[in-house]
Amino acid sequence: MSTVSPNAPYPAGTPVQQPVAAAPPVVYTQPAAGQPPMVLPPAAVPQQVIVEPAGETAHEAKRAEQRKQEKAPNEVVIFSHSNFFYWWPVWACGYIMAILSRFGPGATQIDMGGGRMEWFNTSKDLGVIFTLVCFLVIMFTNVVVRGLASVVVVLLAVLAVVLSLYFGWWEQLATWFSLISIHMNMGFYVCFSTMIFIVWFVSVFIYDRLNYWRVTPGQMTHDFLIGGSAKSYDTRGMVFEKHRNDLFRHWIIGLGSGDIEISTMGAKRETFAVPNVLFVDSKVAEIQRLIAMQPDEFAGPTP
Repeated sequence: MSTVSPNAPYPAGTPVQQPVAAAPPVVYTQPAAGQPPMVLPPAAVPQQVIVEPAGETAHEAKRAEQRKQEKAPNEVVIFSHSNFFYWWPVWACGYIMAILSRFGPGATQIDMGGGRMEWFNTSKDLGVIFTLVCFLVIMFTNVVVRGLASVVVVLLAVLAVVLSLYFGWWEQLATWFSLISIHMNMGFYVCFSTMIFIVWFVSVFIYDRLNYWRVTPGQMTHDFLIGGSAKSYDTRGMVFEKHRNDLFRHWIIGLGSGDIEISTMGAKRETFAVPNVLFVDSKVAEIQRLIAMQPDEFAGPTP
């Protein structure tokens, strides 16, 4: 192979001998008096060491990085409501009956004397329906029918209807119900529904929010607004149980509500009941995601 000067022009494709890097010099040190000379070896060329993580470790690291990039909320707040939450059909039905008493078919004014006029509806169905709604809500919020018991109640109701049709009792029952006549004026519906609505609103949006549960990665805290106290628990080994088997309370008038039971682990085991939690399915799904994470695995949502 020929050697070509770097400054000399040469045609394309001509092999060129590259200069060889000079070896690091050998270092001699001046020894002390009476000692043999010391020769130090040349400095080693630094090398970049790449360590490949094991398969499981790499997967865990990738999963932790994905969790840090998640934009889901880093906490879940759980509010427990009282049974008065299920009274919303009463005030809703009352306002509907008030509108029908004023603008619906059969709406009429009656002179109560002294120039005072009252709005009534000549149909007796309005009062009967409102009374029946109040009765059912009172019964559903005070009599708990869970699991198999709710199925038995539904089957008994269906059986009663079938037997009434088979033995010809339906016409007689219809005649008896036709004798029921309940009339209430528009003022009663408005006044009663407004009182129920005010109590319901204060209970659901103010009173029930004075204490709540807050779940964050690795920790659960029970906060009390009055007094400013809080109690925290470690979520390691914690068990969350969802109960949504009350047919009438949870499925019919509960708007997706349910009960949550929390069991802690450790030296002191405790069990807490959190009843009447709205949208319990989504709440439990978020809780399961958070308790599976460690606090250092979450970086919070990107601002």
